[in-house]
Parts: sequence; structure tokens; C-alpha cells
Amino acid sequence: MQLNIEFMKRAFIASLGAVPITLELTFITMVVSSVLGFLLALKKMDKKKNRFVDAYISFVRGTPIVLQILFFYSLLPTTLNYVLNVVLGLGIKVFDIDPIIYAITVFCLNTTAILTEVFRSALSSIGYGQMEAALSVGMTNWQAMRWIIIPQGLISALPNICTTTVNVLKSTSLAYMMTVQDVMAVAKKEASYGYNYIEAYLVVLFIYIILCVVIQLIFREAEIIAAEYKRGRAVTQKTFSRRWSYVKVKKYT
Repeated sequence: MQLNIEFMKRAFIASLGAVPITLELTFITMVVSSVLGFLLALKKMDKKKNRFVDAYISFVRGTPIVLQILFFYSLLPTTLNYVLNVVLGLGIKVFDIDPIIYAITVFCLNTTAILTEVFRSALSSIGYGQMEAALSVGMTNWQAMRWIIIPQGLISALPNICTTTVNVLKSTSLAYMMTVQDVMAVAKKEASYGYNYIEAYLVVLFIYIILCVVIQLIFREAEIIAAEYKRGRAVTQKTFSRRWSYVKVKKYT
């Protein structure tokens, strides 16, 4: 088998033009899902069980993302069009909605469920003794969460957030099913003229490897900075404890 190098060059240049769409999908998905996932994680940590959150997470984690795409891009618009236009007669053009909206919705719903468990496990890993210590010195629950529990939990969650970001980036390759012109869609379009699909897939493979490596390097730097911050806090707390112990000993002797 001989690869068409000239086609690979053209496909690579054309696919690079779609990289911003892929990165946009990944960035918006991670930002929105991080906020929603964190709020749902706090909700799950309440003593009172929330069946809706549990059912939502179970549904998303128990169904393939391809099935979710088919549901939200095919079944849901058809249903909305029937209800809004046929039943209610509102005349809303449901099928004119930008496909990228559907893509962001699907990826956010899927990623939120994953990040909910990531944040919940990270926050739960912080010993409850730290919360009790914060409350004993006069902090409120929110102050203890904001200044003690949440910063440590986010540092612990960084590796899993990195993994989730990489998975979201790779999942955006399915956005072509919703007619979004991402890297995969552009490469397949270029390959359709001469049936050079093998070369196109190799180009896509190379581009995604580069993007995933860059994301991992960014998170590695973030983990190094977080480790330095955590080490600095530990040194500060240790120094404070020693000075406080010295003051108490000097006071009572």
C-alpha cells in the first residue's frame, strides 16, 4: 500500500483550519461542565440524598455517548418540532439551530456527570478533621469549604480533570455526526473526493496526538505549581504550629 503524501499535506492543512472548532468545543464543555459538576458534587455530599442527580449520573454513565448524540440531535429536535409547531403552532424553526449548540449540549451533559464524581471523590478525600478544626476556631461551613477543603480538593482532582479534558477532546471527533465541521469532519470531507480515507485518518490521528500532548503538558505544569503551593502551605502551617506551641509553653512556665 502506498500513501498519497500530497493528499496528506492538503488534508493536514485543511484539518488545521478546523482545530479552533475542536478546541472551542473542548474549552466550553470543560468550563460549563466544571461549574455544574462542582455544584452537583456539593449536592451529592449532602446528607439528604438527591435521586434526580443519582439518576442523571447513572443514565449518562450507563449509555454510550454515540447514543446520546443520536438522541439529542435526531430524536429530540423532531419531538420539539412536533410539540412546538404541530401541537402548539408556535412556528419556531427548531431545525435551524446551529449544530454546534447540540454538540455543546451533548458533551456538557456527558462531561458534567463525569466531573461530578471527580469532584465528589476529591472533596471526600479531605479528612473531616480539617473541617472540625476550622469550625473550632470560629469559621463557618462556607469559610471552611472555601479556604481549606475546596483548594485541597481541586489540587487532588487535577489528574482526573486532565484525563477528562483529554477524553472530551477525543470525544469531539464524534461532532461530525451533528454536521459540526471539526477536524474529523473536514478530514472525511477531503477524503471523500478520492477515497483517501486511510491517509485522512492518519492525519487526524497525528493532529489529535499533538493536541492531547499539549493538554497533558499544560496540566503537568499546573500540577507542579499546585504541588509547590501545597508544599508552601504545609511549611507555613508547620511554622505556625511551632510558634503557637512556643508561645503556650512560654506563657504557662
